[in-house]
Amino acid sequence: MSIKNSEQNAFTLSKKDFGEDFLWGVAASAFQTEGGHDKDGKGLSIWDEFSTKRNTIANNDSPKTATNFYENYKEDIATIKALGIPNFRFSLSWPRIIPNGTGAVNQAGLDFYHKVIDTCIENEIEPFVTLYHWDLPLELEKKGGWTNRAILEWFKEYVTVCINAFKGKVKYWMVLNEPSVFTGAGYFLGVHAPGKKGLNNFLPAMHHALLCQAIGFKTIKELAPDTEVGTTFSCTFITPKTFTEKDIKAAERVDVLLNSSFIDPSLGLGYPIKTLPFLKHIAKYMVKGDEELLKVTFDFIGLQNYTREVVGHNSYVPYINAKIIPANKRNVDYTAMNWEIYPKSIYYMILKFSKYQEVKKILITESGASFFDELKEDRINDKERTHYIQSYLEQLLLAQEKSGKVAGYFVWSLTDNFEWAEGYKQRFGLVYVDFETQKRTIKNSGYWYRDFLDKK
Repeated sequence: MSIKNSEQNAFTLSKKDFGEDFLWGVAASAFQTEGGHDKDGKGLSIWDEFSTKRNTIANNDSPKTATNFYENYKEDIATIKALGIPNFRFSLSWPRIIPNGTGAVNQAGLDFYHKVIDTCIENEIEPFVTLYHWDLPLELEKKGGWTNRAILEWFKEYVTVCINAFKGKVKYWMVLNEPSVFTGAGYFLGVHAPGKKGLNNFLPAMHHALLCQAIGFKTIKELAPDTEVGTTFSCTFITPKTFTEKDIKAAERVDVLLNSSFIDPSLGLGYPIKTLPFLKHIAKYMVKGDEELLKVTFDFIGLQNYTREVVGHNSYVPYINAKIIPANKRNVDYTAMNWEIYPKSIYYMILKFSKYQEVKKILITESGASFFDELKEDRINDKERTHYIQSYLEQLLLAQEKSGKVAGYFVWSLTDNFEWAEGYKQRFGLVYVDFETQKRTIKNSGYWYRDFLDKK
């Protein structure tokens, strides 16, 4: 990790600069925090199975306990309350609610989420609920998972169960979390669950995920029309390594792949085949009416931005002929994830997505940084994380003033957690977790966020 300028710059913004109705929050996900992997009737997910394979998770870390949110949810929600954070984004676990993915519903799973939601409401915290944050029921993966078109019916069934259970309590819903990541990393690169590789897995998974996104949106609106419904997209600012034509074209292809290919079809603009010709093969997974079915009129979209990537031409990389230059090879500041610290990335991404006429409102549903936090005398002086948040908020405000569409910001994440293939070595939380004892310690960044939100 490299931080050349670790001293915090003067930060002069206040909460009121963003407007009275701006939504401030913090985020988490079910699989990364809950633990209780087989408690009270929960079924296994693709991540439960994937994490048992050797060398898929850093240090062979196990997610079976994670932060034990399943038992510690009251303490964690009390911490949110103590920090003065008014909104909490979290996800539901599909296999905790429907263990086999379809069929019998696990009432104990529904009861757990009722308790989580009720505890939020009792503490005057607005729940923002994500329906799918990557933990597909393992039994559905055995039938092909996201590559099987039958998932359209499986997903609609799951959404229907959730909305019927929690409507009246939840005002804000997100359908999917970062479909480009769970299909790309899980069904093309094989570095995330379920560990599949190749275009023949990625293309049907991509198409079916976007169809489910639309089906989920429409199902929620039918069952709970007074709710606000969106979805979340991972986005990364892309720049070319040099100003040669080859590098510029390579950066364009990566930009379209990461930032356009999953939102364009949902807004009725079709798949960007002109820039990414390999997407033409998605046609064999489409049936009549799919182009219309893909279209969604979101109430809002969530953007999740952490960094920028620098891209150069590389003939050996299939399909996109481009390669990302790692941050630690570029003489820039970067986090423990080897992600460049580049605050203007959030500014450029907000402006990029604001240009879509169909996008009415933008929430930053994830933004944060991992650093090698040290617990000393029951304190974590994570000034780098505080400075990261401050610098991103400065750019967010500039983008809000220019676009007029930004309505919220959620820090990733509430607590340190199980960071997918990175296991427990990456710490993003405002709250430090000792994973052996489960003791929580609020970091200085958490106290800074509390003070920022408390200022009138």
